[in-house]
Amino acid sequence: MERIVEVVPAAGLHARPASEFVQTANGFDSEVTVGRADGDDAVSANSMLAVTGLNVDHGEQVRITAEGDDAAAALDELEALLSTPVEDEDSGEGEGEGGGDG
Repeated sequence: MERIVEVVPAAGLHARPASEFVQTANGFDSEVTVGRADGDDAVSANSMLAVTGLNVDHGEQVRITAEGDDAAAALDELEALLSTPVEDEDSGEGEGEGGGDG
């Protein structure tokens, strides 16, 4: 199975989005790969180094493939992850913009 997905997070498939992508892919039994939609550069989605090495930026399309019993579920979760914006600046529950100096 495969799916073409546009990368929505502003950071592209780098840093936090890539880490979450790899962690999610590792949660499935299926063999998952990712690469540019228009290229032959597919790599294992289980490797942070390989995924960040693709240098995929915001707005680019990637091809995600999955083979195994839970392939459809893997594609659904990974597509949702890449289709959701990530707040890079303030990515925590703490709403402490006011600072403690006063």
